Amino acid sequence: MRGLVPHKTALINTSRIEIWPGGLLRARSNFDARALARARHVLRRKRDGQYLAADLPEGLLALVPRLRGEPGLDDALDRLDAAPAHRRAGLEHVHELPLDRLEERLEQLGLDHAYAKRTGLSLVAEPDWLAFAGFDRYGRPLWLHVDAARAWSHLREGALRDGVVLEAISGYRSHDYQLGIFERKRARGLGVEEILTVNAAPGYSEHHSGLALDIGAPDEPPAEESFERTHAFAWLRDNAAGYGFVMSYPRDNPHGIVYEPWHWAYRGR
Repeated sequence: MRGLVPHKTALINTSRIEIWPGGLLRARSNFDARALARARHVLRRKRDGQYLAADLPEGLLALVPRLRGEPGLDDALDRLDAAPAHRRAGLEHVHELPLDRLEERLEQLGLDHAYAKRTGLSLVAEPDWLAFAGFDRYGRPLWLHVDAARAWSHLREGALRDGVVLEAISGYRSHDYQLGIFERKRARGLGVEEILTVNAAPGYSEHHSGLALDIGAPDEPPAEESFERTHAFAWLRDNAAGYGFVMSYPRDNPHGIVYEPWHWAYRGR
């Protein structure tokens, strides 16, 4: 059916399903381990991270019951079939995914267009594919927009030449992932307005674009204001702009987001 050579450096993205290259996902059961060991690609549900199917040399192996009824499956399989043509073209052009289903999620959180007006934040579309940018501090694959991935590589190399180690804490996050953050915090009793002081609403985070990443330093806790006292932050403050990165949320930023010295976004040079 497919027999594709896996593209180890790209994650193919659809509205509901991610298509991972084989060899990067961790098995959660013996059955998964056998399938993932041979998989050229793995289809993963974005909402909860469930592995849906493995693309094997002999065809597609379902990893869940009733795979054919999975929402978004046809779209994902179409994208998988088109992957070789994208690769021949260099897979360089990045398209944005439609913002469907997002309004319903925001309504469930009690957020409407007044949130965008109040914060000055805009809805952020997800890219239709992301580039592999190495691994983060925790050994997880780091996915970024291809332009940000290249810039991140140059940024880290530049810092190393000056004796500074930069670590990626996180990069691309989907709308579904951001919604999960809200749902977990609400389950702990936090209100939406309280969460919004720390996290952008689903659909409004720069992480959705793949152009932003959280940066840390060895032996420094992640996403803490204390990062500003590190040599890594001092280096970023003095040099990041030369690589196209800016700190998105300085003190007293107009969006009402707390000071985030660890959050940097690629804006181009």
